Amino acid sequence: MKNFISLKDLPNFDECIKQAMEFKKNPFSYKHIGEGKTIGMLFFNPSLRTRLSTQLAAQNLGLKTMIMNFTNEAWALEFDDGVEMRGIRSEHVKEAAAVVSQYCDMIAIRAFASLTNKDQDESEIVLKSFSKYSNKPIINMESATSHPFQAIADAMTIKENITPHKPKIVLTWAPHPKALPHAVGNSFTRMIDYFDANYVITQPKGYELDKRITKNATVTYDQEKALEDADFVYAKNWASYSQYGKILRTDKKWMLTKDKMSLTNNAKFMHCLPIRRNIVVTDDVLDNENSLVIEQANNRTFAAQSVLKTLLDNG
Repeated sequence: MKNFISLKDLPNFDECIKQAMEFKKNPFSYKHIGEGKTIGMLFFNPSLRTRLSTQLAAQNLGLKTMIMNFTNEAWALEFDDGVEMRGIRSEHVKEAAAVVSQYCDMIAIRAFASLTNKDQDESEIVLKSFSKYSNKPIINMESATSHPFQAIADAMTIKENITPHKPKIVLTWAPHPKALPHAVGNSFTRMIDYFDANYVITQPKGYELDKRITKNATVTYDQEKALEDADFVYAKNWASYSQYGKILRTDKKWMLTKDKMSLTNNAKFMHCLPIRRNIVVTDDVLDNENSLVIEQANNRTFAAQSVLKTLLDNG
């Protein structure tokens, strides 16, 4: 594995999950493997769980960490070629990536979708530019189209709570006052391919995810029907994909409530956080003993640790 951009980069998904779960039992089992090496963490967008969990994962392996926020600490980067740089962008990614490569043994990047230009977002210009001009492994801490660390943590969480029968897993769209990216929904859907599960996606019309990702998944516009007999319910907002980046509705009809959860098979509730209470989900669902959101956040450390260990094993 040269880079970790998406789940398909993993040599073996099941082994990654197994290793992550072993790290959860003993986080310091390979505490010297990263000694003398440094991971650079570049943030083009805010972070709480991703920053702290990835930093902790690196430290558990003996790696040193360097962190830079491009929102307020670095020169604005230019990514296009052949431009006359007269605007606010005072450094080109060609130089930036090459320079950071000299300081770090691996580079982790967080760069959200703009939600204004679908083609540019789907080209993953930030990750691919750093990969092109860097000679060190590039790690995706959430990009325009995917959030693989979250998906690995989600897989761990489901396995830790797996049912004796083939589980029904529901990804439900939920309202939000802001337009949010598709990254979590995309990666969760890709991750489910590794499970033997009855997978259902439910959302209002106009909020369908990219069909190249959902493929043959069951998709319904009837949320309550989708929730019937569910074992896991993952709530997440995303902007319209067909009308790219637009908010088509903000009413609470799709908010997840206790009454809706009563339709399920005593389902576990999941969300990647941060979450807007009483907009995405009501307090009585989020604070219920079936809520797994804190454990999901905890698993983020070991998901990252498993990926970093794999990259270190590859030299």
